[in-house]
Amino acid sequence: MAVHGSLFRDFHETTSPDPFSNQNKKLLKIQMSYGPVWAKNGSMVAYQGDVRFENKGAGGLGKMFKSAVTGEGVDMMQCTGQGDLFLADNAHDVQILYLEDDALSVNGRNVLAFSASIAWDIHRLQARGAAMTGGLYNVSLRGTGFVAVTTDGEPVALDVASAPTFADAQAVVLWTAGVSSDIRVSTGGLKSMVRGGTGETFQMAFGGQGHVLVQPSESVGGGGQQSSGKSGGGLGDLFG
Repeated sequence: MAVHGSLFRDFHETTSPDPFSNQNKKLLKIQMSYGPVWAKNGSMVAYQGDVRFENKGAGGLGKMFKSAVTGEGVDMMQCTGQGDLFLADNAHDVQILYLEDDALSVNGRNVLAFSASIAWDIHRLQARGAAMTGGLYNVSLRGTGFVAVTTDGEPVALDVASAPTFADAQAVVLWTAGVSSDIRVSTGGLKSMVRGGTGETFQMAFGGQGHVLVQPSESVGGGGQQSSGKSGGGLGDLFG
């Protein structure tokens, strides 16, 4: 007896020399022989070998308190052992970056996994001159190692130095060190809503040097809250 067809050939496990690699565009493969990793809680879909998981919640009392206050849902698990680990999040696309003594500011719901060598924390982008702002919260990642994020569809990476750059706060995935951010009020406002427009009153404005990654979807809920007012500075403020 035999099973015929191309299924097992077309979707055979890939090989890569890198600790983090794409099994396909929606599935992350991690080689655990390179050391422990942090992964979003519940993102494991399969593993081969001896891989162990420890639920760390929001990563300590300080981060748990920030998570409760901010609504930033960044429950993480620590993964250790030997073998191959496969991670995914609701069939969203997986994007892999390598940081070399650098930093990112990432929307919490887009974080999938990162090397244990990467330091992380939850930060509020401080508002300027806005008494009623609720603030915008992101996850800061800093150091040297691999980072995997998810995007709802194929994103666009915008060079903020090339032109004034604006985006819906709910569509922003991450931005790099050297990028500054502000919250601005769109000109449509209530009239836009009444006339059948989007009603997207608040936008993020970016400047400085670097890139901002924007997905083709407005992910509402979870981390990265949209708010009024202005947020100062970018990663200089996050890691100051």
